[in-house]
Amino acid sequence: MSKLRKLFRGSGRALALIFAASVLWLLFDMAALKFSFSEVNTQVLKEEMIRRERERGRVGRDPEQSPDGAGGEPRLGGLGRDQKHSRYKGGEDAGGAELDKEKEPRRRDDKRQATSNPTPKEVMVLHRAIPLKLWSLQPSGPLGKKVRENLEGEEVPSLEDQVVFISKDGAQTPAKQKLQADAEGNVTNRLIGNNVPVMDSKSKMPLKESNVTKVATSSKTVLVGATALGKVHKVNLADKDQLQKINQNDSLIPLVVSPQMHKVLTIDRTIAPRDPRAVGQFGRPAVVPREKQEESKRRWNEGNFNVYLSDLIPVDRAVEDTRPSGCSDLLVHNDLPTTSIIMCFVDEVWSTLLRSVHSVLNRSPPQYIKEIILVDDFSTKAYLKDKLDQYMSKFPKVRVLHLKERHGLIRARLAGAEIAKGDVLTFLDSHVECNVGWLEPLLDRIYLNRKKVACPVIEVISDKDMSYMTVDSFQRGIFTWPMNFGWKPIPPDVIRKNKIKDTDIIRCPVMAGGLFSIDKKYFFELGTYDPGLDVWGGENMEISFKVWMCGGEIEIIPCSRVGHIFRNDNPYSFPKDRIATVERNLARVAEVWMDEYKDLFYGHGYHLILKNLDVGNLTQQIELRKRLQCKSFKWYLENVYPDIEAPLVKASGLIVNIALAKCITVRESNLTLEKCDVNNKNQKFNYTWLRLIQHGDLCLALTDAKGTLGLHPCDKRNNSLKWLHKSLVAFHPELMDHIVLEHHPQATCLEVDQSQKALRVNICSTSNPYQKWQFGNYYAD
Repeated sequence: MSKLRKLFRGSGRALALIFAASVLWLLFDMAALKFSFSEVNTQVLKEEMIRRERERGRVGRDPEQSPDGAGGEPRLGGLGRDQKHSRYKGGEDAGGAELDKEKEPRRRDDKRQATSNPTPKEVMVLHRAIPLKLWSLQPSGPLGKKVRENLEGEEVPSLEDQVVFISKDGAQTPAKQKLQADAEGNVTNRLIGNNVPVMDSKSKMPLKESNVTKVATSSKTVLVGATALGKVHKVNLADKDQLQKINQNDSLIPLVVSPQMHKVLTIDRTIAPRDPRAVGQFGRPAVVPREKQEESKRRWNEGNFNVYLSDLIPVDRAVEDTRPSGCSDLLVHNDLPTTSIIMCFVDEVWSTLLRSVHSVLNRSPPQYIKEIILVDDFSTKAYLKDKLDQYMSKFPKVRVLHLKERHGLIRARLAGAEIAKGDVLTFLDSHVECNVGWLEPLLDRIYLNRKKVACPVIEVISDKDMSYMTVDSFQRGIFTWPMNFGWKPIPPDVIRKNKIKDTDIIRCPVMAGGLFSIDKKYFFELGTYDPGLDVWGGENMEISFKVWMCGGEIEIIPCSRVGHIFRNDNPYSFPKDRIATVERNLARVAEVWMDEYKDLFYGHGYHLILKNLDVGNLTQQIELRKRLQCKSFKWYLENVYPDIEAPLVKASGLIVNIALAKCITVRESNLTLEKCDVNNKNQKFNYTWLRLIQHGDLCLALTDAKGTLGLHPCDKRNNSLKWLHKSLVAFHPELMDHIVLEHHPQATCLEVDQSQKALRVNICSTSNPYQKWQFGNYYAD
């Protein structure tokens, strides 16, 4: 019995020891579990805080909000470049008429919203709370599936030695080393993988995890984007080679992500190892060898630029990054819309067309390029048929549309827009070179407001040596009467007074028309281009007036830059007379959109009213303007382009005879001369842009062959009602103060008869004081 007691007594001690150990183990396990929950909860709370900040508008716009939602404008800054081109040259601009460069202040948009974009520190997060295994990035994983969807239909060649990043000094960085220049020109190793640390650009030593976020915010690209806690949100790839590297590594991956935004991707691919010594490489001027100068001159007419040099330059040449320095730090939204690039051409030079396409493919993030549509407007060159189709078949995103007859630029663009599948339409000319980072800033403006039309800064590719040159900053598109497009710089004193930065977005009264991005649905809501416009000319005016007056905005985006060959003339023919086509188009625009200000158009282009142009049926366009509830042209002049001089009449008020100091007066439909009285309504006249002397609805007119004067119902096209005043100074300065009947075999002037009571016309005499007149107010010569 005692032995049994001793046995149980020893077992009890063992059981007690085991029980104590179990309790202690349980306490440690619960503590570990509590710590784990605390870590997860901390991450959940962080996500909840970010969500609440989004709702208050501090972190940025929620991707699921409407594109019409309010959003802050990104602030940019800085400038740094060395080669400048002071003015545009030539007669053909990027879709507009002849270019000029005048100094005139632009209207500052004082109502620009304060930026609500987050800082890089706010949006860049290193996700470590829940490990994300590589299977999520592999083809069978969820993130790999998302990547596969983004790259579906994308050509995936071996890019090991093909992708390079080009810095401003021309240094090349092979993609296989995955080196990306940071904002200070240093290089940061951004290979991602468990066995490949994130390296410091200066010390070349691995960074601590706490420093990884800082490095990520200063790099120029974001490889992968995801929401908090590892949930897949969106994938942004700098290039396909990076995807291949990721999928080959099966280790744990720390993801540097942005919930909503990333830095603009400054990528530049090439189809072969880039030869730094190639002709025209990096946008350098090219030189025609002495023995080839005759050939160069002979081939000039093929494109109205140096075609010989164009054929020598690589189709994927690099160009200098001419953006202001602050653009490399610009943040754009992750979920930008896709775009269809539409290039229309007729008999374009082969090498120039290819260079245009390659510049888009090489310097655009592929996930935003839905397609490139090349619209062949019935070219006559054989190489633009089967040869072009065969060449472009190598690029799945490029489509060639051959029109069966010549339509002209305007209708060719509409044909491309009709088949486009992207969210945004981006129109480009077929002799351009897109610079690095050109696309995302355009798409981001439309993401913030779908009624914004975004235009790049159009830089110059020399027609003589094919060099790529930047242009002076602070320029905007304007027009002068009678609707001549031009560029006008913002005066330096206005820049200083308003502290305008060279990265500030510029409100643009009129766009050049050849290069711009517009939301596809909005473009069709606006009625696209007026289908009554022929071939080319005036379409940039029409779409500009339409956008501004119907609720949209046109902006020039300094961080988006595209080079363009400006030529002195079009190398192709017009189906009809070119000048007559452009004049008719402009008259059609004036009739629909300019209201009473169309008289200024006809007055400055006076020969147009004499031609009695047939502008066609305007019913559809007038109804469109009513349906869209568009504002008046007066509103446009006052709010968008207030610095243009646009008086409705050339002169007004009293008409005073200098010899008698008396004024023309209307008495019961008769004209007499009486004492001047500024308050007498019967003495008030307008001298219009169409050269009518108008009193209400009646105009001064010659009533019989004897020279008697009277009043006649006004008719803008009746030449017998037209008078010249002050406008003969260049030809007959001695008749400057006379009022001369315009359409008369002899120079016939308005005068007071000898009784000093009646008015008549008589042969002009420079010494007759009774033929000299003065209006009360003058607004234009």
